[in-house]
Amino acid sequence: MHAHTTRRRTAVTALVRTAVLALLVVMATAGLGAGPALADDGDVTWTVRTAANGYGADRSSFSYGVNPGGRVKDTMTVANRGTAPLTLAVYAADGFTTDTGQLDLLTKAKKSVGIGAWVHTDNANVTIKPGKSADVPFTITVPANATPGDHVGGILTSLKQSDEAEGVNVDRRLGIRIKLRVSGALRPALAIENLHADYAGTYNPFGKGDATVTYTVHNTGNAILSAKQAVSVSGPFGWLRAEAGDIAPPPELLPGETWKVTVPVHGVAPGISLAATATLTPLLADASGSTTSLKPVEATAHGWAVPWTLLLLAVVLIAIVVGSLVLARRSRARRTLREDARVREAVEQTLREQQTQKS
Repeated sequence: MHAHTTRRRTAVTALVRTAVLALLVVMATAGLGAGPALADDGDVTWTVRTAANGYGADRSSFSYGVNPGGRVKDTMTVANRGTAPLTLAVYAADGFTTDTGQLDLLTKAKKSVGIGAWVHTDNANVTIKPGKSADVPFTITVPANATPGDHVGGILTSLKQSDEAEGVNVDRRLGIRIKLRVSGALRPALAIENLHADYAGTYNPFGKGDATVTYTVHNTGNAILSAKQAVSVSGPFGWLRAEAGDIAPPPELLPGETWKVTVPVHGVAPGISLAATATLTPLLADASGSTTSLKPVEATAHGWAVPWTLLLLAVVLIAIVVGSLVLARRSRARRTLREDARVREAVEQTLREQQTQKS
């Protein structure tokens, strides 16, 4: 039992360390690694940056436009801020968007099929003396059959260290993002999938409730895209329209990626039938960083917004009316029976009296 608990604690610690390292990679790929990057215990003491050359002197990341079959050569500079020599592994990896909306890079154990497979360095390792810097030249060779559009990955430095106290090996990584746009037909496109609307009413029979609209944004094109988002709900024939407030844009999605969205809409009147409409305006960034708005994409789904409290009140009122009518009818029937009985008794009494007089 004790050994099982120890293994569980070790696994949890390893997960925490991995999360910290992922944060370091995100900082570097976002261009935030200008100064020394320090882990939670302060033992990551190197930095990475783009080298100053013909591509520019102050770049936060690597970005290129290349033809299929083309080749790019560039350099990453690694600086050792520590007091001991440092030997780092160097490799490239494909990029992906995490559940938190940040760009991350695949680990070395996972197979890359894009930039991670196209980038090559002269050496798999680099050794840097304390207080010194070293250039790491690399070459990007784009296949002749490469898909046109955007490809994202990064070049990484990695240091594996053992944590004797926890009994695990920790992989600390710092890298720089690489964005590559392969020439050819650029087809930016977003799709709205799995659109659904739920309604939560109120106990007030004449009040308004809240709707929750969910959907998935799918980058079905070949360009990196974000989007402006708008959501509205309405009753039959477009009546009783309510709109959501400001909705945060999704992160920049790489081609093929998806992002789940949940939007609350307040003040929705229960109009029995509910139509939820989501609108995306794709945002395409060019090499200079300027953004272009593309043609909006719209989707509509139908649901129910039933005023259950009002219906229950109506049912109660109908029951009261129907009950009153039934009771009134029964009361009239009883009065009719009593009157008939009184008439019969009077007739019988009169006949008896006539017979007595004849006798």
